[in-house]
Amino acid sequence: MSLTSTDIDRIANLARLELSPNESERMLTQINGFFDLVEKMRSVDTTGLQPLAHPVACWEDIVLRLRDDAVSESDNRTANQRNAPSVEQGLFLVPKVIE
Repeated sequence: MSLTSTDIDRIANLARLELSPNESERMLTQINGFFDLVEKMRSVDTTGLQPLAHPVACWEDIVLRLRDDAVSESDNRTANQRNAPSVEQGLFLVPKVIE
């Protein structure tokens, strides 16, 4: 995939950017360079390869340090809902906005 200067002008217009001709040309070169890199990456055959959970996992075993899933705060629902305009069975009631 390759962009043209017309594409860059359209993207700049949609993004509400004012690019000089020099900036537009530089943007075209950079974006097309990025697309070339993506095409090279797509051309690599990755069938049968497992995705990595962490980049270091390819050369050493890694154990993710995850904290225990434990309650750390008390239930403050009643206090949090005290200033709500309308509450029913522990739920905030809001006006219907979609017909």
